[in-house]
Amino acid sequence: MRADVNFALMKPNLATESTAMTYDETASLLPDFFAPLLAESYADDDVRRIVAGCGVERATTLRANTLLSDREEVEAMLDRAGIPWEPVPWYADAFVLPGTPAKALWGLEEYRAGKVYLQSLSSMLPPLVVEPAAGLDILDMCAAPGGKTCQMAALGGPQAHITACEMNVPRAEKLEYNLGKQGARNVMVMRTDARRLDDFFSFDRVLLDAPCSGSGTLRASDPKMPKRFTPALIQKSTKSQRALLTKALQVTKPGGFCVYSTCSVLPQENHLMVEEVLKSLRKKGSWRVEPIELADDLRAAGAPLLPCELEEAICMCPTDRFEGFFVCKISRQA
Repeated sequence: MRADVNFALMKPNLATESTAMTYDETASLLPDFFAPLLAESYADDDVRRIVAGCGVERATTLRANTLLSDREEVEAMLDRAGIPWEPVPWYADAFVLPGTPAKALWGLEEYRAGKVYLQSLSSMLPPLVVEPAAGLDILDMCAAPGGKTCQMAALGGPQAHITACEMNVPRAEKLEYNLGKQGARNVMVMRTDARRLDDFFSFDRVLLDAPCSGSGTLRASDPKMPKRFTPALIQKSTKSQRALLTKALQVTKPGGFCVYSTCSVLPQENHLMVEEVLKSLRKKGSWRVEPIELADDLRAAGAPLLPCELEEAICMCPTDRFEGFFVCKISRQA
């Protein structure tokens, strides 16, 4: 049953979430270095928005896997199961299930058959920016567990050629399992470190959803979070991002583009990383940051965008609907 659509729900809606912590409760559970680090780059109001977003329970979201199903079948599935849903204004195949835990879907036949894929709204953005299409050679550099890879396969159809890299063996096996379950048969998996790809490889589109600190996905209620989210993790992540983004731009064909994304709200992993890598490359004029057309649809839907010094990029604030996320499109001049 379709819930009454209220586009305001796409904005931060902390006060109506019964499971939301107060701001002070959230701040007290986050690492001491986090808010001051944010304050170096964001205004006070934006710091409070980000911190508050770490204290809410995010709604379950999913997309119809159009390789095996379509939006209408998923609507019917949810209606039969008595699960209220909301459409997503900027992506017709996406659904928000307010108040429904993910495990409520596990027993549904369509879920078991791979006809739907549980995925955060924010992580659906990069494949949409990639715009897969028939005949394109596409590289997914850090593909596991495969949600974005499967989404690109669905968006591009069987005539899009996708190469997915994953160097970790268990994660590569998970990637291959998800590709098989989702019917993504136009994907070749390479069990390799994408940083070591030979320069003779070249692709029309490259997606680098880079390993990061996960600062945009922090949950204050997670007791393990303070041990995982540390300055050392941020330092390790930026080192990896620097090497991966350099390689991503090198294997992008002239006339093509790379989409760089992270689930972080920290500028050093986002726009500052992009600027640093572009500055370090020879023939600096060969690459250019491009506006993202999807940004207009997000603004029109009231999506919780954060200010970003790289105006062409998208930076999402964590809320009850979105994870904190960064997306940037970098073209290579022909």
